[in-house]
Amino acid sequence: MAVGTETGADANAETITASVVGGSGFTGGELLRLLAGHPNVEISEVTSRSKAGKSVGSVHPPLRGSDLRFTEPDDLESVDVLFAATPHGVSMGRIDEFFEVADTVVDLSADFRLETEAQYDEWYDGHEAPEYLETAEYALPEINRENLAGADLIAGGGCNATATILGLYPLFEHGILEGSTERVVVDVKVGSSEGGAGGGEASSHPERSGVVRPYAPTGHRHEAEIEQFLGTSVAFTCHAVDMIRGASATSHVFPASPVSKGDLWQAYRGCYEDEPFVRMAAGGSGVYRYPEPKAVAGTNLGEVGFELDPSNERIVVFSAIDNMMKGSAGQAVHAANVALGLEETAGLEFTGLHPVGAP
Repeated sequence: MAVGTETGADANAETITASVVGGSGFTGGELLRLLAGHPNVEISEVTSRSKAGKSVGSVHPPLRGSDLRFTEPDDLESVDVLFAATPHGVSMGRIDEFFEVADTVVDLSADFRLETEAQYDEWYDGHEAPEYLETAEYALPEINRENLAGADLIAGGGCNATATILGLYPLFEHGILEGSTERVVVDVKVGSSEGGAGGGEASSHPERSGVVRPYAPTGHRHEAEIEQFLGTSVAFTCHAVDMIRGASATSHVFPASPVSKGDLWQAYRGCYEDEPFVRMAAGGSGVYRYPEPKAVAGTNLGEVGFELDPSNERIVVFSAIDNMMKGSAGQAVHAANVALGLEETAGLEFTGLHPVGAP
């Protein structure tokens, strides 16, 4: 497998071949957009049962002019890395086949995010290939970089979980929260693209426009990821709101011991100061004083920030991502870069646009 130079890949490094299985949906389109601009990746194959034979550009307008066409997903070419952008349940049924044609598999569904078969029995509908759960590595480099290096199976994180974990992780990492007695209440607002290209009536414009609609007041499946990686239970609620891209998490945290703003800055800077895809937005000036999905639309950036409320001993944590990027395709490419020994930021070095419409 081509992994570039010892100091990270560049435009002169050997090319890594990649395929995208399930490339016709929103996430597949984002993956193709990123991989098409990646200096070390050549896209070998894009599959879609429903779009086989059609040009990729006919489905994903940003890729008009590309020579790529969708192929049937049954006959896969041998590649260095395979990205699976398929619905939940597909990858676990085809994982042996995927590894027959690729050295590294990056799955963007929920099929390998959790660590045990018992978790899938509780939160999903069981698991067809539980023997792979112990070897899968969670795709969020900010919390799992060391284990991602050289990983063969990478499990993409859920967008709501990603936003929440990024916001709360420094509080646990630096001992402000222990996870035993504290209360953590999380409210996430998400855009319609989370429902995918076939999101159905609830994601249609007439039903989505202008709403702030609770759709998972309790029991959202992403709770399992949050609890797994933070080591605590959370009271978690999701709202569907009138935007296309974005996930914005507001977490209300009640620590057991007094906390100062200095403690918080030390925790967040300690975790994220050197991270290429996390930036702080905590107060400041201007219109966008706190993390905002609109400010990161189209990028792999996550924004985090906080406020301290001494009157009721509460920390309010804010975190925002583009659910299609940091919450899905961008996270997958970032994790693959780490696993393959490439430059971490390769294919992801761009900022967002301002002003833009609904992100």
